[in-house]
Amino acid sequence: MKLLGLISFAWFATFVLGETHTWWFKTTLVNANPDGTFEREMIGFNDTWPLPTLRAKKGDTINLYLINGFEDRNTSLHFHGLFQNGSAQMDGPQFITQCPIPANDTMLYNFTLTQAGTYWYHSHTAGQYGDGMRGAFIIDDDKPLPFDYDEEIVLTLSDHYHKFADQLLPDFLNRYNPTGAEPIPQNLLFNETRNVSWVVEPNKTYFVRIVNMGVFVSQYLYMEDHEFEIVEVDGVFVEKNATDLIYITVAQRYGVLIHTKNDTSKNYAFMNAFDTGMLDVIPEDLVLNATNYIVYNEDADKPDEYFIDDWDAHFNDFYLVPVGDQKQELFPDPDYTITVDVAMDNLGNGINYAFFNNITFTAPKVPTLLTALSAGDLATDATVYGTNTHTYVLDKDDTIDIVINNLDTGRHPFHLHGHIFQLIARGEAVDDADPPVNYNESDHPPFPQYPMMRDTVYVEPQSYMVYRFKADNPGVWFFHCHIQWHLDQGLAFVLVEDPLGIQAVQSQQLSEDNKRACQKLGIPIEANAAGNKDFLDLTGENVQVAPLPSGFTARGIVALVFSCIAGILGLVAIAVYGMAEINNVEVRVAEELDVDLRELIDEDDESADTDQLVKPTSSK
Repeated sequence: MKLLGLISFAWFATFVLGETHTWWFKTTLVNANPDGTFEREMIGFNDTWPLPTLRAKKGDTINLYLINGFEDRNTSLHFHGLFQNGSAQMDGPQFITQCPIPANDTMLYNFTLTQAGTYWYHSHTAGQYGDGMRGAFIIDDDKPLPFDYDEEIVLTLSDHYHKFADQLLPDFLNRYNPTGAEPIPQNLLFNETRNVSWVVEPNKTYFVRIVNMGVFVSQYLYMEDHEFEIVEVDGVFVEKNATDLIYITVAQRYGVLIHTKNDTSKNYAFMNAFDTGMLDVIPEDLVLNATNYIVYNEDADKPDEYFIDDWDAHFNDFYLVPVGDQKQELFPDPDYTITVDVAMDNLGNGINYAFFNNITFTAPKVPTLLTALSAGDLATDATVYGTNTHTYVLDKDDTIDIVINNLDTGRHPFHLHGHIFQLIARGEAVDDADPPVNYNESDHPPFPQYPMMRDTVYVEPQSYMVYRFKADNPGVWFFHCHIQWHLDQGLAFVLVEDPLGIQAVQSQQLSEDNKRACQKLGIPIEANAAGNKDFLDLTGENVQVAPLPSGFTARGIVALVFSCIAGILGLVAIAVYGMAEINNVEVRVAEELDVDLRELIDEDDESADTDQLVKPTSSK
């Protein structure tokens, strides 16, 4: 394993090119063995993986040329947490702000940095960032940070799979996975490797920028006989808060101060661990608590795994308070409230999907931003964006509340593009055996005077939360669960913010690269969600799968099908083998009678007037 997995401040200097930063990156496949147990191809840039950490200053201009080096797939790039003021088409999610970048084509991402802090960049196409297309993006402020430190470190966390996302997805979104159980990662990574030794100096303060670049699992982060002092979340500097345990969901960032000891006689464990509550099953060989090392003395023994007693004792980010210019009082009462219920359920094809208010996000045929730019006055009519994109049109400078009622039994980290928001209410987790608790506008705890602000935050199981933000950034912004599997299931909606304002600004107009990408893929650049020039005609739009037939429930169909199978095979087994005690009798009888169990399930489905095996239990 690598001895120095953490990257020092000096390393980043090689990427600083002045006030304008120009990078050329080509996607390539690179053989790597991140977890030390399995070699696989990872998506790299310019034949190198891990991807570089990018660094610039607030006010700098970025020119990043992304060359799609793949022969058989599209790609894209999103700069997570950046506002993209006046440059919404540079935000990156395909079919939201741009057409995908076709094979062997190039797209220039050009924008000016208007904020500072800890961010990251990643593909927003087909789970590619889980295959390695991800990296940290550090933006320095144009004024001193509101705390002192001696040295800066960047620490990335992620979960790691041995298979590509496009290999895992067909088995995940499959009728034979009716509960929607997510693929289980093989390992956790710590700066894109494992068992890292961080060599420190005594009596020193390190500013550590932590980024969870994983696709699924939240992680616990803790150290032996050391503590974190939280000073930043998602690019927002906050009042100092000390804690022994950080809970960090995918896509969240924490800036912490770590003070080292004077004594150099001993080394200490630095742990990152799975949130096992998110796993439907736990494989016997899965290492749940990954051990890394804070090394004071390279000649001393490395520490053993360090254990903690109470996973629920992690710091609650709700109580963080911003500092400086980012400290803002509670925004005024909302002009518009978006209330959505989160649920996971099966549709008529037997696949388990994710829903906001019974709508599972289905990508339009034309990127939403392109429709907003070309629809004229009709851009203010949500109809033109399609029925299954779940799009809301927001008026300029309105105060917006987003109320999330989570009917699911799992936590979900939600991310809003183009903004940070005030988290003004979050209910406590509700046990699986109890009914969900929804937000009650007339009966809730008092809102904080100075709410915590960030761009990614989790809702507790079967509970609620309320975001508040100002619609002061014209553009098209994606709102979605950042668990990649849940986004693949459709847990997203779209905000079109001040569409006439988007049309009026030259920098928002479609770039030549974006136009060319659309043309190569046969995507019209002036049409509604269905690809029609008549913007109110949605004929042919992409829509979600039809629901289950009336009178059937997913759980009931599964129970019925397997009861029938068990009954038929049981009768055959009795007839053929009498009462003999034979292992796996049903399977052996099916084999001898040349019966394909999956075909039998399918036939039973058809007899129930549905082509689907379904069972609605919540995704965790």
